[in-house]
Amino acid sequence: MKAAARLQLKLGQKLKLAPQLRQAISLLQLNRLELKEHIREILETNPLLERSEDAEGGAGSDTEVEQDIEFGEDYGFDDLPDGFSVSSEGPRYDDFVSDRADESLQQHLLWQANLSGFSETDEAIARAIIYALDEEGFLKDDLDTLRASLAPEYLVSRDEVAAVLERVQHFEPVGVACRDLQECLHVQLQALPASTPGLGLADHIIQRYLDVLGQQDMDRLARATGFEREDVKLAVELIRSLNPHPCSRFGSDDENYVVPDVYIHPRGDGWRVSLNPDSDPGLRLNRMYADLVRKSRGDDKQYLKDRLQEARWLISGLEMRNQTLLAVTEAIVQRQHRFFREGEIAMQPLLQREVAEQVGVHESTISRATTGKYAHTPRGTFELKHFFSVALTGQDGRPVAATAVKAHLRRLIQEEPDGKPFSDRALVDALAARGIHLARRTVAKYREQLGIPGSAQRRRMARMRA
Repeated sequence: MKAAARLQLKLGQKLKLAPQLRQAISLLQLNRLELKEHIREILETNPLLERSEDAEGGAGSDTEVEQDIEFGEDYGFDDLPDGFSVSSEGPRYDDFVSDRADESLQQHLLWQANLSGFSETDEAIARAIIYALDEEGFLKDDLDTLRASLAPEYLVSRDEVAAVLERVQHFEPVGVACRDLQECLHVQLQALPASTPGLGLADHIIQRYLDVLGQQDMDRLARATGFEREDVKLAVELIRSLNPHPCSRFGSDDENYVVPDVYIHPRGDGWRVSLNPDSDPGLRLNRMYADLVRKSRGDDKQYLKDRLQEARWLISGLEMRNQTLLAVTEAIVQRQHRFFREGEIAMQPLLQREVAEQVGVHESTISRATTGKYAHTPRGTFELKHFFSVALTGQDGRPVAATAVKAHLRRLIQEEPDGKPFSDRALVDALAARGIHLARRTVAKYREQLGIPGSAQRRRMARMRA
């Protein structure tokens, strides 16, 4: 007897963004240099757009023209480089590097992502990973943060992000986009031929005995791994051939200096937030071509209508980008106003989610608005992401920012007696006296992140200076 056919109904949700919103999200993610290049390309291809006559201080200029904003105001809301060619034999990487030896790491990786045959979604993930790298090429954001930065345009899983991350880590230079030194060395070993002598033991040492390796104790490594000393020596030599800083040969964008996107200045008892005029390219519709839309016919009319819509969307998207950037910066300043007067020691715990709720946007919008965007302040120029800090437990259970804890730690060490450095345990006690209660291993971790050696090494350094 045949089984009866059954009809199943599945209910699902799929988010589809309007083209105008998609473009606005894309514009918000661009940093200053990418935005200038994007506008330049559109101006070259869209006759409906032109720069206004008084836009000399706009995107093509470094003239500083401030636009004041009052606190409490409500706000609404392909990468082939120049000169690169593909012959019948395919792209020649060595020729490209010789022509673009001064390119940034980000440009170098985006070029590779463009040529990697990614799907649209995977290329978006790759770009999010590349934009999240620090100046040394390490990835500081976790998979969930990367997922949030892609939403709501791309709703992806942790596994999808992890798969693309693995591919990016094998871009040139191999070992980029790793979370720490251990992963960086592991990825470089993975890229070697399986027949490489000592490969398996070298990877085992990196995964399990990296701290022992740092002490250069061959006998201890041999005892710990159970291998002969000569085998261990071969594996260690292989590890030493790796590059712990594979991205060090790259410069940064904008010729190693940062041009701020926003300015934060004192104003009476408060602060004034203003845009860098580069954020306002001074675009307008070309009236001559706009009038032709009504007079033209057939394919010409459709072409001009499409370009007119593109021009209006770009102008609207740039306005939304600037409004969002100002609103987000204002919210940050309101929450971190003590920092601007007292420094990092007064930094408050702040999460992207909290700013998103205050501004009234999705958390991913905050990630886009603060990545690669810089604020000039009386205390220096900082990426907007700098003002976010996780909360640790302070006195009476009150939260204290991790950034402030590091500032307290740095100050304690700077003020320690000459030749009598504080041990990590003494630093724990000193922080506790200030109402900050941390485990010794946490203090050691923060000390290392600040690039401060342990007490024994600081003591030796003091003796050498004496």
